[in-house]
Amino acid sequence: MSPDEYCQQKTAQSGSSFYYSFLFLTPERRRAITALYAFCREVDDTVDECTDESVARVKLAWWRKEISGMYEGKQSHPVTQALQPHLAPYKLQEQHLQAIIDGMEMDLNQSRYLDYKALQRYCWHVASVVGILSASIFGATRPETLQYAEKLGHAFQLTNIIRDVGEDARKGRIYLPISELQQFNVTAADLLNAKHSENFEQLMKFQVARAQAAYDEAFALLPKEDRRAQRPGLMMAAIYRTLLTEVEADGYHVLKQRISLTPIRKLWLAWKTYIRG
Repeated sequence: MSPDEYCQQKTAQSGSSFYYSFLFLTPERRRAITALYAFCREVDDTVDECTDESVARVKLAWWRKEISGMYEGKQSHPVTQALQPHLAPYKLQEQHLQAIIDGMEMDLNQSRYLDYKALQRYCWHVASVVGILSASIFGATRPETLQYAEKLGHAFQLTNIIRDVGEDARKGRIYLPISELQQFNVTAADLLNAKHSENFEQLMKFQVARAQAAYDEAFALLPKEDRRAQRPGLMMAAIYRTLLTEVEADGYHVLKQRISLTPIRKLWLAWKTYIRG
């Protein structure tokens, strides 16, 4: 299996909505974004699938060295072998890739966030940076486009947090800020015990409204000149915003189930966004 094939398999197996937006890219850009996404999956899995925290930290430290070595042309993993040829053409900066690892390490250091400002910092590391790198691969010609991508990545992560409230709680993680739980009279125990209530619905209504506002703020930053090149991100936004609508329509029942869209619906939303241009 070649490095590109390894990354392709890693991306396809994840079942992520991102996969559908990659299908509409040119082969070269598709290889680059697939390698980037495979890297994100590797370091994310290091934390999520490793039951021993000390082992997870060792693995993340290994990835730090592997990324540094990649910028010197010394890479050993199939993901870095696939990603290395795209570093210069798409101006992918090491500090951004290292920042993603920082975000994964944050999951080892804490499982609660005091307020939205603290959560924003986490979102920047695990999602906004990925947005910046992705926009560079898609073809960003204006600095405003990277600002759009940063905000869009934040919106994606807020959506993930909403969708995965129950799943994360079962892992002992609560990303909804403590200050906002208190504001809506919802306790951490309510989430850990999957207690759905009117207060919880109001809390989630607030979270969905903020995520939707983040999408609007991102779109307002995207220059017309780069809109066509950035269609993969817009496809993802169409899929994720539809997911938020489904969460609302289902009455915010995310504590005991994971609301998702079918693959054919994701592909249809991606295609509609693509032909809209």
